[in-house]
Amino acid sequence: MRDESGTGSGTGTGPRPEPLRFFGTTWVDHQGGYLWRRAGVALGSLVVAVVSCLVLRFAYQGLAIADVGGVVNLLVVVMFAVCSAVAFRRTWDGFTKRPDPEQQASLRGLLAIGFVGSLFAYFFRSLIEAPGEKLHRQEYETARARHERGSTRRTGNPARKKKS
Repeated sequence: MRDESGTGSGTGTGPRPEPLRFFGTTWVDHQGGYLWRRAGVALGSLVVAVVSCLVLRFAYQGLAIADVGGVVNLLVVVMFAVCSAVAFRRTWDGFTKRPDPEQQASLRGLLAIGFVGSLFAYFFRSLIEAPGEKLHRQEYETARARHERGSTRRTGNPARKKKS
């Protein structure tokens, strides 16, 4: 969260909302084509996930044509299923809390293999809200509340307080 002065809406100083991919800052007040963007993201991620599944099916058929054996075919199917399930869960959790960058880097290969799971997580989350909106909204509201508490003006001279 950035605590820089000035906002895009011209309301004065304070924290600015962090833009989301494909949504910018329209998630704050759900204006500027937010609903259409959510529909587009949902449809786009679903289409890409389905096309990706077709590509994986062609790859599996290639293995079947090459006659590499039942064990290799089973290992490939299990590998993609497990990696997709892990990628789905990691992506879904990443929408509600910040992922650990070190752990994210160590799982990069696994998440790349399970890209279909990430696409489906993106699709399902965009049916509910903009992916990551809940996390960004919590951080933004916390920063705004902190800014409001810090910017309230005191009246009077504290040195002249009455001593009891």
